[in-house]
This record gives sequence, C-alpha cells and structure tokens, in this order.
Amino acid sequence: MNRVLLAFPEQRTLAEALAPSMGARIGRLDWHRFPDEESLIAIDDALDGSDVAIVASLRHPDDLALPLRFAAATAREFGARRVGLIAPYLAYMRQDKRFHAGETVSAPLFARFLEESFDWLVTADPHLHRNPDLSALFRIPTRCVATAPRVADWIRDNVPDAIVIGPDSESDQWVSAIAARAGVPYQVLGKIRRGDRDVEVTMPDIKAMRGRTPVIVDDIISSGRTAIETVGHLKRLGFSAICVAIHAVFAQDAYEQLLAAGAARVVTTDSIPHSSNAISIAMLLAQAGVDLLDEGIAHSTQSPPCEAEENQRRP
Repeated sequence: MNRVLLAFPEQRTLAEALAPSMGARIGRLDWHRFPDEESLIAIDDALDGSDVAIVASLRHPDDLALPLRFAAATAREFGARRVGLIAPYLAYMRQDKRFHAGETVSAPLFARFLEESFDWLVTADPHLHRNPDLSALFRIPTRCVATAPRVADWIRDNVPDAIVIGPDSESDQWVSAIAARAGVPYQVLGKIRRGDRDVEVTMPDIKAMRGRTPVIVDDIISSGRTAIETVGHLKRLGFSAICVAIHAVFAQDAYEQLLAAGAARVVTTDSIPHSSNAISIAMLLAQAGVDLLDEGIAHSTQSPPCEAEENQRRP
C-alpha cells in the first residue's frame, strides 16, 4: 500500500498530522510564483502506482485553482493510481442558485471543475444552503466530516460556565447539539443583515446569561460582522465573550476587529491555518480519507461484472 500526501505550503503542518493515521508518507509539493503571477508547481516524481491525496484548504480558491489542477495532472503523469483532494475548507458552496439576473451559479460549476482533476474529496462542514449534502453537487465520492463534536469538547474542557450563542435561526439545530454535548445552555441570536458589513443582532434572554461566559459559535467567520456586532453588544452589557469558528476565513482585518471589539479570545479549528487555531480536526479528516481510499481499493480488486458472470458460468 503506497499512499502519498502532497501538501500545499500552508497545509504542511496539517499533512504531518494526517500522515501517520493515513499510513502515508509526505511527498514534495513546491509552489513557485513568478513576478507576473504565473505558477510553477513541482511535486514528488516517485508516484508510480500510488494513491495520492493533495492537501489544500481553499481559502483563496481563485489563486489555488490552476495550481491544484497542475499538481493533480502531474501526479497522474508520474503514475499515481488515483488522486484525491483533502480540502478542510471548501470554497464556492454559497452561490447555489441565481439570486439576481445574470449571476453565475458557481457551486455546481466549481464542483465540476474539481471533478475534472480529482477522484474523491474530503472536506469539513461545507457551507451548504439549499443543497442537502455534497452528493447533490459532486459525482465523485465525497466525505464531509462534522466538527461540532470537537468544538463542543473544546468548550466543555475550557469554558465550563459557557452559554453557547448561535448566529441565527438556521444555526439552532447545530448550536443546540454543541451545547448538549458540552453540557451547557445556549441561545440563538436575532439578526437583521442589511449588507455584507451591516448587521444588527439582538439577544433573546439576557437574564439567562448571568454568571456565564458567552461563547459565540459560527461555522464561518469571514467579514466577521455578525460576531463583531455580537461581541460589542455583549461587552456593552458587561459580558466578556469568546468567539469560536469552524472556518477562520477572516477577510481583510476581521480578526483584528474582533479583538478590538472586545473578544476575550478567538478560537478556530485548523481547517484554515491561523494563529487562532486551537481545535484540531486532523483525525477526522484522516479517517475520512482512509475510508475513501479503502473503498477505492475494494472496488479496484473486484472483477468487472461481465468477467465475474463469466467465471460463475465456468465449471
């Protein structure tokens, strides 16, 4: 069994955590960018007959798109049997319908783009809306790992007096599960969004928060407006809040603004590398990758249907 992880530079630490559980070695993947912004990808060339997994979190998908394709195609050129993608953060899942005339519906288009290069995909908590799961978008095998248990365990171990705060009504089921596992109460914000950076929030029951530490939990913090407004609101009420995010996109200066607003601490998973990473999801990703690799081995060792039927007819 020959398994190789090829990690883009930002994901090398994560790849080192994945490799032992996946029974894989880490191969070389270098990404050089010329002054004119063209990319040169150089990878391990000892890949004949191997199962390759490229590790790349897609925080900057436009920058990574061509390098991803170059790396996958070159791995096949060097003899890789199959090439998968471990993308802890999966971009372009938001735009799954045409909200205004003329807009591109990018979610299925990006799925087709990835399918052209990869045989399977592992990700964590994709930002799905109207699609029930990844199988509605992807025709290749996929695994989506749920990070909520890891978040709940972190809250239980580090903030025993927490009250979990969900960002909106859509988060109710998810936040309630985290709170139940952590053994703490929860509330869900009322939220009015007027634009990407114009959000108003309300707390449903301030009295229930007395004596507790608010922990604001969101699947993605990008512009951070909801979290920033919530932190500021809670600070004015005399609370010191902690922010926890599954995916720390942190567009522009969102992280600095969260701290400036009064966040006591900002904690994120390692789906996107950042100094705030404190919750590892490496074991979840590794197990999902192993499952897909094992399934591929099982399929590849089965006889084709016509051959199997022929063998059954022979005396």
